[in-house]
Amino acid sequence: MSLDTETPERARPEPIQAVPVRHPGRWLAVAVIGVLVAMFVHMLVTNKAFNWSFMIDEMFRPPIMAGLRGTIALTICSMLIGITLGIVIAIMRLSENPILRGVSWVYTWFFRAVPRLVLALLFGNLGILWSRIEFGLPFDRQIGALFGVQDFEARLFGFSAMDLLTGFVAGMLALGLSEAAYMAEIVRAGIQSVDEGQTEAAQALGLTRGQIMRRIVLPQAMRVIIPPTGNETIAMLKDTALVAFIPVSTELFFQLKAVGARTFQLFPMYVAACLWYLVLTSVLLVGQYYLERHFSKGVGRSGRAKVKLRGIVAETGGGASKADA
Repeated sequence: MSLDTETPERARPEPIQAVPVRHPGRWLAVAVIGVLVAMFVHMLVTNKAFNWSFMIDEMFRPPIMAGLRGTIALTICSMLIGITLGIVIAIMRLSENPILRGVSWVYTWFFRAVPRLVLALLFGNLGILWSRIEFGLPFDRQIGALFGVQDFEARLFGFSAMDLLTGFVAGMLALGLSEAAYMAEIVRAGIQSVDEGQTEAAQALGLTRGQIMRRIVLPQAMRVIIPPTGNETIAMLKDTALVAFIPVSTELFFQLKAVGARTFQLFPMYVAACLWYLVLTSVLLVGQYYLERHFSKGVGRSGRAKVKLRGIVAETGGGASKADA
C-alpha cells in the first residue's frame, strides 16, 4: 500500500544583490598621497639646489669609492668583533659562575649606556694616556737601582700608541665593543628560547657544554638571533658615519663631506650620502631576507602544515594521500 503525496516545489530564493562597501576615505588618501608624491618629484626635478649633474659626477670618483670600501670594511670588522665577543659575553651571562655573570653584566651596562659617538671620540684620543707602549720586564728601572745599575732597561720591543690606534682602528674598536653589548643580549635571548629539555637530553648522552652549545643550542637559536642581528648590521652600517668625527679619512661620509666643503656644494653631497646608504642598506636587506628564510625552514605556517601533513601520511601509511592524488 503506497500513498502518493505531492510535495510542493520549494521556491528558489532570489539572487542576493550584493552591494560593495564603499570606502571614500581610501580614495581620498590615495588622492592626497598622489598629490604629495607629484609635488616631491617636481621638487627633485626642478629645484636647482640638488645639482644632479654635479652630484652624479662626484659620487663615483676614486676618493668616494675608497671611502665606500672603507665603510664596508669598517662595518664588517666591527660586526665580527661585536658578534664574536657578544657570543662570549652571552655565555658568560648564562654561566653559573657569579664572577663571570657580574663581569658580563658590567660590560653590557657600560657599553649600552655610553653613546657610540662618545666612545669613538674616547678611543680616538687614547694616545693621550700612553704615548708609547713597551713590552718587557716590569719595574726594570727600580730593579736596576737595587743593584746599582743606572738606566737599566729590560724592554723587548715597543711602539707608539698613535701608530697602533689609528683612526680606523679606534673607530673599529669603539663600534665593535659597543655592538658586542647589544649582540650579547640578542644571543642570550636566542639561547634561552631553546627548550631546556634538549640540553638535559644532550647532557644525558654525555655531550660536553661546548658541544651542546655548538651543535644543539646555537643552530636552533639562530632563528631568533638572525632577524635582530640583521637589524644591528644595518644600524652598524649607518653608525660608521660617526667615525668621521675622529676623523677617519677612509670613510664614505667623510669623503662626501670633504667634497662638499671643498666645492661649497654641501647639500648635493648630503643627498649623495643618502643615496649611497640607501643602496648599501638595500643589499643588506636582501641578504637578511635569505638568511631568515634559510634558518626558518620548518618553522611558521608552511612548516607547521608540512609537519602536520607528514603526520597524517604516517598514520594512514601513505595510502590515503596516494589515492587522493
